Amino acid sequence: MEQSNVVTAAPLIAGIEIGGTKCICILARSPEEIVEQVRLDTRDPATTLGEVDAVFDRWHRDHGFASIGIGSFGPLELNRASPDFGTIVSTPKPGWSDTPIASRFEHFGVPIALDTDVVGAARAEQRWGAARGMTDLAYITVGTGVGVGALVGDRPILGRGNAEMGHMRVSRLPGDDWPGVCRFHGDCVEGLACGGAIAARHGPGPIAADWPGWAPVENALAMLVHNLVVTLQPQQILIGGGVASSQEGLIDAVRRRAVESLAGYYTARDLPDDFVIAPGLGTQAGPLGAIALGLCALQR
Repeated sequence: MEQSNVVTAAPLIAGIEIGGTKCICILARSPEEIVEQVRLDTRDPATTLGEVDAVFDRWHRDHGFASIGIGSFGPLELNRASPDFGTIVSTPKPGWSDTPIASRFEHFGVPIALDTDVVGAARAEQRWGAARGMTDLAYITVGTGVGVGALVGDRPILGRGNAEMGHMRVSRLPGDDWPGVCRFHGDCVEGLACGGAIAARHGPGPIAADWPGWAPVENALAMLVHNLVVTLQPQQILIGGGVASSQEGLIDAVRRRAVESLAGYYTARDLPDDFVIAPGLGTQAGPLGAIALGLCALQR
């Protein structure tokens, strides 16, 4: 049979990573083929989504795109049978609860995939990054909040709702009774380790690398890793987000504390040194997660 020399270009995807502080719009085919990327501040829903819509509209006119991928902070209603499908529900982000997301972009007439920003980042790392080809992995983001995107058997966890593992309550360091900042749970992992928690515990001014307050942050994240290992058995755990990327040594400290806590139990007896690592895609894991979700929309 004669072989064709025609190379089929990967589809062009419009993506949006909606974070608590900023939104990143991205038009791309892959990490190597990014046409444009636009940063927007996350303000009220109408203003923010209106600005995203304007960016998408320009891209649709100038380039066209095959699908839209949306990775958003949550919690999200991802049950397709629900009348509220595609909506941000009871989020800690003021003003964003009950905000429709997916339906906001239906007028472009292309397939749309919506999932949490951390599931998107996990998909990007699985497709192009440090977890390439793995079917069982977890991506932890530590920034405005703490979120976990887990793939188990190549599928995200979805039961009554999307998994919100950043809101686990975990064991505390002895003597640490700081109440935490989560408005729902106080001292859950997010309430102890997110950027707002660190700022509240420290107070105004720059935070030194040897600040004693890093220890309870490291512990909360290490206990989260412990729980992920014994419940989900991931092949790889990645820790990204603004806090993790800005604090040198944080990921190594979390790994050491988690290994100590697991104490060689069961599969933890032979964990590799690179079991808990930074994302292979760095700070681009989130934006490229939206592209990975858009590609999933085409495969659905």
